[in-house]
Amino acid sequence: MKPLVIFYSRTGTTRKVGTEIANQLKCEYEEIIDLKNRSGSIGWLASGRDAMKKKLTDIKNYSRNIDSYNIIIIGSPVWAGSVTPAIRTFLEKNKGNIKKVALFCTMGGDNPSKVFIQMEEIINKKPLGKLSLSTKEVNDENHIKKINEFIKKLR
Repeated sequence: MKPLVIFYSRTGTTRKVGTEIANQLKCEYEEIIDLKNRSGSIGWLASGRDAMKKKLTDIKNYSRNIDSYNIIIIGSPVWAGSVTPAIRTFLEKNKGNIKKVALFCTMGGDNPSKVFIQMEEIINKKPLGKLSLSTKEVNDENHIKKINEFIKKLR
């Protein structure tokens, strides 16, 4: 298994989960950078609107060649019940290059099922595993056990 962890994180929560998954798998990771300014309360509101409208965004070029990995583990925060524009853009650009996929998301309180459905529809693949974590679980360090269970499904 040659995995790659890909994630977008506005506040750092999804980054914390993504890097922990990569550390446990001893694999590379890549953070997707949204070139749109999403900071502050105006950025937060615009971000939710963009996610609900299924908008794409400009993302920074990433350094990894997606074709060279046999499993891509993709993470997104849940924004207004939807996948973020940055991850939506990444998936649209790479859907033909992803061999196998696993998905994870972080959320303040939304139900993650809609996000997973959106991601699966874009890439037209059933994931090997799914992991959803609340911000509270991550902040309280209660996410490690769930990450371990998620990783077991991938092996």
